Amino acid sequence: MTLKILVAGGFGVGKTTLVSAVSEIRPLRTEEMLSEAGRPVDNVRGVERKTTTTVAMDFGRITLRDDLMLYLFGTPGQDRFWFLWDELAQGALGAVVLADTRRLADSFAAVDYFERRGIPFTVAVNHFDGADRYPAEAVRDALDLDGGVPLVMCDARDRESVKEVLVKVVEHAMALEAGPLDHVPI
Repeated sequence: MTLKILVAGGFGVGKTTLVSAVSEIRPLRTEEMLSEAGRPVDNVRGVERKTTTTVAMDFGRITLRDDLMLYLFGTPGQDRFWFLWDELAQGALGAVVLADTRRLADSFAAVDYFERRGIPFTVAVNHFDGADRYPAEAVRDALDLDGGVPLVMCDARDRESVKEVLVKVVEHAMALEAGPLDHVPI
C-alpha cells in the first residue's frame, strides 16, 4: 500500500529541502537555474540568494513498513506552474503547506487550494536562520486558519523535524477520514 502526501507552499519556502531531508532514496528533483527572463515573474524578495527553482515536482519515498510506503510530492511554488497541482493532488491522502514567516502571504494560495478541494493539510512553519519567530497562534491568525488545521513549527533541513510534520499530516487526514461519531452506543 502507498500513501501520497503533497508538499506545497510559496517559492523558496523549503519544499525541495523538506523532501530531501526525509527521503530514503535519492530524491527526484526538477530544479533549474533561475533565469534573467524569470526575474520579473519570480518574487525573490526574502530569498535573494536562491539560484534554482522547481519546475515540475520533487519526489521522495519513505518505507514505513514492508507493506506501507509514503510517497512525497513537492509542488512547484511559482504561479506559472500551478497547473501541475491538480495532477499531483490526485489520490493524495493529505498535504503539508510549508510557510515562511518572512513571506507569509505566499502561503495563502496553497491554504486556499487545499481548503477548496477538501484535501486535509497541515501548515508547517519552516524556521529559517535569522527569521523572526512567532507564536503558533499568531501565525494561525495571520493565515486565518480554521481551528481544526494543525500548525507546527519545523526545520525542513532536519529529518526528525520533518518526520514529526508528516506524522501530523497523516494523523489529521486519518481523523478526518474517520469522521465525527454520529451515534455513540449507550
